[in-house]
Amino acid sequence: MPMPRWWGQINKRFFNPRAIAGGKWPVLVHEGRRSGTEYRTPMDAHPVPGGYLFIPVYGTDSDWVLNVRAAGRARLIVDGEEIELTAPRLVGEEVWAEMPEDTPTPPTVLRLRDFLRMDRAEPTTG
Repeated sequence: MPMPRWWGQINKRFFNPRAIAGGKWPVLVHEGRRSGTEYRTPMDAHPVPGGYLFIPVYGTDSDWVLNVRAAGRARLIVDGEEIELTAPRLVGEEVWAEMPEDTPTPPTVLRLRDFLRMDRAEPTTG
C-alpha cells in the first residue's frame, strides 16, 4: 500500500520546495501531461546499469510517474549534473537484485512492488 495521497499533497506544497532549494536531493524534471508545465520533483534516484531507478512511494499512478511515462523522457539533476533520461518503464521488485547491497529498500509496510526505471539517453552527435 503506497503512502496516502494527502501526504503527497503536503509534500508537494511544503517539503518538496525546501528539498529542491536545499540541493541535497536529486531532482526529476518532467513535463505535465496535460498542462505542459515543467515540474521539479525531488527523488530518491538510484543508479543502475545504463540508467536510474525511482521509487514511486505514492504509487505508480502518481502524477510524476504518469507524466514521465506519457512524455517518454525526463531530466535528472544530480550533484549539479543534468542527465537526459528516456524509455520509462515499470519494473518489478526483481530489480533489487541489480542494486548494491547497501542500497536502502523502501519500507516493507508500503508493500511497493513496482518501480520506475529509465535509461540514460544516448548522446546526440551534431
